[in-house]
Amino acid sequence: MKVAYILNMPKAASYKVQKMILPQLEAGTHGVEVVGMFFFDDNVWALRKGDPIGERLAAVAKKTGMLLMGCDMCSLERNLAEGEPRWCDPATGEGRENPAECEPAGMVDGAHVGCFPDLYAALAGNPPDQVISL
Repeated sequence: MKVAYILNMPKAASYKVQKMILPQLEAGTHGVEVVGMFFFDDNVWALRKGDPIGERLAAVAKKTGMLLMGCDMCSLERNLAEGEPRWCDPATGEGRENPAECEPAGMVDGAHVGCFPDLYAALAGNPPDQVISL
């Protein structure tokens, strides 16, 4: 079975991922293939270059092909991305038909930033059987 995690609750990355999921992924005992993790709010801090959680996740992602993506707006607010929100015009709050440029800044190697359309596109080639929100 393939799963994707959406980390939207406080401390999901610093507690659930760091203390439960990540050690299992590193040991090969998690029991499912994790195809992606999408980080919201303060959970994006885990993707900072040099962060122990992020660096460990980046190593697992490099080995397995797992997607690591931070919410574009959450990453921009925390100076972990440069550009504009991909699918929302910040001046009007209206949706965009074409995505704006938004790139990771100071994130671990291999991390991406985006919004739901980007997540769907990134996982389309290896879709999860289940999406789990933590």
